[in-house]
Amino acid sequence: MTGPAAGPAAGNGSAAPTPDLPPADHFEAELHGPVALLRINRPAKANAMTAAFWPQLRALLDALAARDTVRAVVITGAGDRAFSAGGDIVAFADLDSSTARRRFVDDCLRTFTAVEECRLPVIAAVNGLALGGGCELALACDIVLAAEHASFGMPESAVGLVPGFGVLRAAAVVGRHTAKLMVLAGDRISAQRAYELGMVQQVLPAGDLIPAALALGERIAAKAPLAVEVGKRIVNRGVDRGESGYGVEAVAMLYATRDADEGIAAFTQRREPRFEGR
Repeated sequence: MTGPAAGPAAGNGSAAPTPDLPPADHFEAELHGPVALLRINRPAKANAMTAAFWPQLRALLDALAARDTVRAVVITGAGDRAFSAGGDIVAFADLDSSTARRRFVDDCLRTFTAVEECRLPVIAAVNGLALGGGCELALACDIVLAAEHASFGMPESAVGLVPGFGVLRAAAVVGRHTAKLMVLAGDRISAQRAYELGMVQQVLPAGDLIPAALALGERIAAKAPLAVEVGKRIVNRGVDRGESGYGVEAVAMLYATRDADEGIAAFTQRREPRFEGR
């Protein structure tokens, strides 16, 4: 990625080039005045996340936060089907050692933490499915806007896993029992239900989503930047960072189980899994 998507993006005004941002084939980046728009750009794969996604997003956030002219970031997905359908399960099947699995999970959680701790406010513009890591990314963002057809879910239990970040954050956002429904049963919630639970702050027609997210970013950008940065940090003070290590170990342990092997194999073979509880 060395520049914006072809042509002006939907939003407030034309997009400016971004030639000096780190290369990132998972993303398209545009600048709309003081607001950076990052598009997860794998629409043919429902914007699924491979191992390259995580360091690329951290590098982009670091580069944008270093610019005095950027005051807010919007993250969305390419197309209208998905914000992100989460991790690329086929790519996960290649993680064939406990060290690789632990490294991968740690990379995921480091990235969600980087979103939370970025000095810039990060707005999720959820334009469709937000599943697994996509739902967790929305949970990590500061403010979430969603298209009317968007939905949220953490279906990892269907392949013998749990969402390492989602299990740590969802309860504080949607409530303990709804979090359990999403994590244990894999139930999805609609954009409207997510709004009612406080996970989403505004539900919009799909065509209004990006303009609204950019306009919100511009409103925030007009405020005193230090006040915005400190305000975000203070609100996030109650988030327990110490639990992330538990999330890494728990998910890495599940990756090593026969149930996870079976769940991932069943997913790739398009059949029902036969779990054994080991």
